[in-house]
Amino acid sequence: MAVRASLGCFPSDPALHASCAMPWGVAVTPFSAVDERGSPPATGDEGHLLPRCQSCFAYFSLLCPLDRWSWTCTVCGAENEMPADAAARYARDGTHDPPEMRSAFVDLLLQGEEGEEAAAAAPTPVYVAAIDLSSSEEFLELVKSALQAALEALSPGSLFGLLTFSSKIGLYDVQGPIPIVKNVFIPPDSDGALPIDLEDIMPLCSFLAPIDTCKDRITEALETIKPISSWDIAANAAEGQDHVLHHTRGFGVALDVLVKYLGSEYGNSFELARIFAFLSGPPNYGAGKLDTSEEQNDGKAGNADHILYQDQTNFYKNLATSAVQAGVCVDLFAITNEYTDLTSLKVLSVESGGSLFLYSSTDESTLPQDIYKMLSRPYAFGCVMRLRTSSQFKIADSYGHFFPDPQYMHVQHINCCDSFATYSYDFEFEKDSQFSRKSSPPILQIAFKYTVLVHNGDTSNASNSDSRSKYTLERRLRVRTIQYNSTANIWDLYDFVDPDVVLTILVHQVILSSLSDVLETRLWLQDWLVAVVAQYNKAYKNVTSGGGTGMYDIEVNFSHCSQLQPLSRFVFAVLLSPLLQVNSEHIHPDYVTYLQCLFSALEPASLRQAIWPTLISYSSPDVEAEVHQSLSRTVFTSESPIFLLDAYKDLLVYYSPTASSEIPFPPPRDCESSIIPFFHSSCTSLSHYPTNVHPNNEMMLAGLLRSTIDRLKQERNITPKLMLIHGARDDTTEFEKYLVEDQTLDGSWLSSSTGFSSFLDEVRSKVAEHGI
Repeated sequence: MAVRASLGCFPSDPALHASCAMPWGVAVTPFSAVDERGSPPATGDEGHLLPRCQSCFAYFSLLCPLDRWSWTCTVCGAENEMPADAAARYARDGTHDPPEMRSAFVDLLLQGEEGEEAAAAAPTPVYVAAIDLSSSEEFLELVKSALQAALEALSPGSLFGLLTFSSKIGLYDVQGPIPIVKNVFIPPDSDGALPIDLEDIMPLCSFLAPIDTCKDRITEALETIKPISSWDIAANAAEGQDHVLHHTRGFGVALDVLVKYLGSEYGNSFELARIFAFLSGPPNYGAGKLDTSEEQNDGKAGNADHILYQDQTNFYKNLATSAVQAGVCVDLFAITNEYTDLTSLKVLSVESGGSLFLYSSTDESTLPQDIYKMLSRPYAFGCVMRLRTSSQFKIADSYGHFFPDPQYMHVQHINCCDSFATYSYDFEFEKDSQFSRKSSPPILQIAFKYTVLVHNGDTSNASNSDSRSKYTLERRLRVRTIQYNSTANIWDLYDFVDPDVVLTILVHQVILSSLSDVLETRLWLQDWLVAVVAQYNKAYKNVTSGGGTGMYDIEVNFSHCSQLQPLSRFVFAVLLSPLLQVNSEHIHPDYVTYLQCLFSALEPASLRQAIWPTLISYSSPDVEAEVHQSLSRTVFTSESPIFLLDAYKDLLVYYSPTASSEIPFPPPRDCESSIIPFFHSSCTSLSHYPTNVHPNNEMMLAGLLRSTIDRLKQERNITPKLMLIHGARDDTTEFEKYLVEDQTLDGSWLSSSTGFSSFLDEVRSKVAEHGI
């Protein structure tokens, strides 16, 4: 569990917090295997014995004052009786102390918490692919490749189901000698119901096939899937199905009945169920259909071009609630350049703990790599998270892909959580409260309860029933209790600012605010930076003698505080990002929604990479020259011939027009030597990848530049798109668009400024106008 605070030293009172102008909060990555310093938790098997405060229900921790028969809650200060069994545990000699007496970060097994209901549940993960048939051959070939990658990544003992949708829903039974599909038509006026339940069409036990024994037949079934054709339409019309139209997608109905199918309605209970939904266009049939016509889009925006598109329907919000209640996680993969209204669909993934992916074309899609990565990394499910604070301050807002508990404040449900998923919190003081020398220090406690599937042995040669028996469920509890320092000195706040966490909270606030009004959000963000610069200059002049008062004496580069120096660039980049562009003909509205979902789940270092890319120059493919702080066209005057720009979801290798012809382009590497264990665009099967390639050997083969690219691809939770550009013969637009310091900022009071330097001049002018 990694926890990073925007202010490493907390402000002592509300006035100081207001004067520093910094957001005050934390970014939490609960399923990270280590904390932010790389230290793992103390582990144990007696989580059910961990004492809890009778007043605030916080957990006992190493920071709690303890005597023989009582302990004091470090969060609320209440005194609690110590149970006899706990007193005996904590009275040991120190050599065999329980985990909570060794560390303030613990990960404990909860024995027997789930009771008979969980004991009866199959400790088996369930995965269902829902495939859009109103699509092209290229779309289906890509989806088939992705599902082949998924089958390689899924653990033995998993169950897999295959469903297709168009104007009808198809269920596949792959457990017999020949795959069988059974279809049911979706009534055009359906409110989400079908003429017959899916359980009556095919029992769930027939639909969900064990991967151990049915992988080959699942592959055979995938090969039989074809897109809806004009022949199908004519045949259906001849049978009286006049409502069947080309490119009809009954996505809403299909997902609705599938969630109910996987739920407990028929007596089946699975600890984890994930739906992979593949869309090639907007849902346009039955319940949940969306109007993506130009007239509808114009009507939603109206004359206010600073308003982003809004949700068309509550259908998917209600469906997300049903998915959370059923323990189903929805991962949505949209492979299309057609407007699909992801604004209305995103809630399915965001609230169920899933992911949303958007690919503009099948040719450049990294779908197989992304789904393999997603399923290969560890993840927890059935998660519940609660953050508690000491009495002087409280949570003002929380952000991330979770479902808020309808009953308890600040309790979040997360159906599926991997080691990258991050959630952010913004703090504020309780009324009339502050931190003083006489009061207790600021305390933060995060409790994260989750379930993992534990592999108990090799299942490769086991029968289906034996295979599943080698898996057990573990319900675990992670508790992290952190004590912070407080200060009454504004420079202590500035010196311990974490700019990445500041950016994370700002981006969350920008995304939330922009859903109502983008123009107001742009103005708010600009005004925030003006306030920060003004307060910084005021604080600096207070600690120095003299000092001018003219506008050119205003320091906008934060040269006296290294922790604040990135903030101006971050704000400039966010203002230029698609997040705050409205109805631009160059920016697809679905792409904005995709970025909102991506950015709102990234941990701080990754988000910083996506907002302000890293630019590294190389004197040769084997020799790194310099890491550039600036993103401007001054790089074109550099003597280095090669540049690597890392923008998180994009990797660009740029060769200068003057690069020697002796430097090979592109950087050489054989596909067979790749260390990345999933599909490359030039490889069509996982069998193309050898199992005996060692990363160190690959690095020697590829050189520093190539090995860096491969390492970045492997470390990311998504597969970055690699672009190779030679300045002498290729279009350099894609590279130059990331050189943001030379771009024009099109805003209200910055409409005339060009480039980052002019932007800072405008900020300086605004600060001077306020008399700072």
